[in-house]
Amino acid sequence: MSRTFKLSVMAAAVMAVAPAAQAFEAGDFILRAGAVHVAPDDSSDVINVAGSPIFGADARVAVDSNTQLGLRATYMFTSNLGVGLLGATPFKHNISGAGDLAAAGKLGETKHLPPTLTLQYFPMHSSSALQPFVGVGVNYTKFFETKTTSTLDNAVANTVPLPGATTELDLDDSVGLAFEAGIDYMLSENFGLNAAVWWADINTDATVSVYDGAGNFVTNADKFEVEIDPMVYMVGVTYKF
Repeated sequence: MSRTFKLSVMAAAVMAVAPAAQAFEAGDFILRAGAVHVAPDDSSDVINVAGSPIFGADARVAVDSNTQLGLRATYMFTSNLGVGLLGATPFKHNISGAGDLAAAGKLGETKHLPPTLTLQYFPMHSSSALQPFVGVGVNYTKFFETKTTSTLDNAVANTVPLPGATTELDLDDSVGLAFEAGIDYMLSENFGLNAAVWWADINTDATVSVYDGAGNFVTNADKFEVEIDPMVYMVGVTYKF
């Protein structure tokens, strides 16, 4: 048996018993980037003024879906526990009529940032290239650049009635629970693929302010709650360092 062959056999034996390169371990930072899709499971209260419906007995609003660039970071305290932060470029949602306002179409729009902090558990051994995880934490949603449309202005003007009326919409920020589940598959020591899904408790109190044709404040519609409670989906790439 040649010396080269013996050395090859010994090397193969050492590789067979040597532990695989660790996927995630204490002290690692894991960055993920990809597409994030927010799909609201929305509902809202009826829109009232002084307790009375102004657009119909079942006039509500709905919030549409949106996709943006998502960024996620995880710091591993141990090989099984980490803390994760979800961020994204601002999401933009159209606000449309629902119920008695369903035929009205787009009533407004808003942007929001939804940073979400979670404690994550990774059940697999650190040597596994496949790393599923679950997490629980808190979501904070900041709404901004909220606008109304002429459709809402006209609906108010015809219902109040108040010729030439214009409107403004204000959405309170939201704090609520968030749950997540996901998976990373490491293609090498540092690079991999990932997918994840979240559910977040996002509720906001909305206020519609009404102004007359000269721009003078007239009244506020009663605050009404809008439950967004979205499912959030992400696919992307993973980098560990």
